[in-house]
Amino acid sequence: LKEENASLRSKINKLQIFSETQADKMRKLERKLEENKIKEEKEAQDLEAMVQHVEQNLQLMTKRAVKAENSATKLKQENALLQVQLKNYKTENEALRSGQSASLAAVKQNADIALQNLLTVITNSRSSIKQLVSGAESLQLVADLLKSIDSISEMSQDGQ
Repeated sequence: LKEENASLRSKINKLQIFSETQADKMRKLERKLEENKIKEEKEAQDLEAMVQHVEQNLQLMTKRAVKAENSATKLKQENALLQVQLKNYKTENEALRSGQSASLAAVKQNADIALQNLLTVITNSRSSIKQLVSGAESLQLVADLLKSIDSISEMSQDGQ
């Protein structure tokens, strides 16, 4: 009976040691699980902050693109007006050549002014068109970034 008692005590001690080992492992796993939850929450917050930042940039770029489009439209209207003005000067120039009223010097001056105005409009139009193209490229970049973020979010959700 003593031997059996000793054997049972030995088994109980072994089981207690095994139980404590398993409890330690469980506590470690619980800590690791909690750490992973905290890490995932931080990553989700960081991702959300990044999305908000990208959305703000998208809104800003959209405003710039609208402004550039408005500027391009204004410059096109200016360009059309100057072309009409240039046509009028050419007509006046032709009338002067055929011997009508105004002096050749005034016509030349008007043509020079029209030419200078036209060159200014062309320069401004080119600049606005470049800005518009740049804005469109930036919007495309932001759209691609948002697609990437969506893909990352979907992969993150699928992984859970």
